[in-house]
Amino acid sequence: MNASASVRSGGIEVKRAARGPVVEGAARAGFAARGVIYLLVGGLALQIAFGDQGEEADRRGALGEIAQRPFGAVMLWVLGIGLAGMALWRLSEVVFGAAGADGRTAKKRVPSLARAVFYGFVAYSVLALAAGSGDGGGSSDRQSKDVTARVLGVTGGQWIVGIAGVGIAVAGLWIGFRAVTRKYHEKLRLGEMSRRTRQLVDVTGVGGGAARGLVFAAAGVFAVRAAVEYQPDQAKGLDDTLRSFAHTPVGPGLLVCVAAGLVLFGLFSFAMARWRKV
Repeated sequence: MNASASVRSGGIEVKRAARGPVVEGAARAGFAARGVIYLLVGGLALQIAFGDQGEEADRRGALGEIAQRPFGAVMLWVLGIGLAGMALWRLSEVVFGAAGADGRTAKKRVPSLARAVFYGFVAYSVLALAAGSGDGGGSSDRQSKDVTARVLGVTGGQWIVGIAGVGIAVAGLWIGFRAVTRKYHEKLRLGEMSRRTRQLVDVTGVGGGAARGLVFAAAGVFAVRAAVEYQPDQAKGLDDTLRSFAHTPVGPGLLVCVAAGLVLFGLFSFAMARWRKV
């Protein structure tokens, strides 16, 4: 075998490994870990809706709930490793392309890169908390306000924050639209589901995705408001965004609906762990 053939053979083996059982297992573990976090965040938001203002309804609050349970440290290690698996899978999509005909295009690789970085950061924060050297990534509200304040302090900062806010709001609307129109069907092995199972998955996918999109859209609107009014405190993280739903004319009922939707998205993530095309 000549050198070029050896290189080609080696490249094929690497690609097979990137789509092999290890990376597939890592992806499915990542979806399951994401599901746990959304279930907890949704549960914390429900507690807030019914009058318990003690816990933060964000990732740090969810991780704090886990840490307080028996074997909490072990659960955090498992969760962190699962999220690291998600980051690994997304990184493999950047290098080798995602599933599907257009999986190697830039429009697929760039979002995969962003997701790999995001899940890598989340995995690091969870593992640091499990090791006793972190706080789970800190408060989402404080982080949002701090970042907004720093950006507003630079030249053109208002425009940057405003454009970012518009982008987040549009992303939220897009997430909700894709959920309601069931675009996620393209990524699922529907043939392996019974009719009843598919109906249940659609309940979680539509309801959960719509709620998640609404939260993103609301957070984007708050960021735009912070830019327009030049007030960093107007920016809101996940916890403050969720609490804001309780202060609309609809009252706590809207927060209950959104919180229930986030719980549904957690369940949908488990469905993705089982039937997602990887």
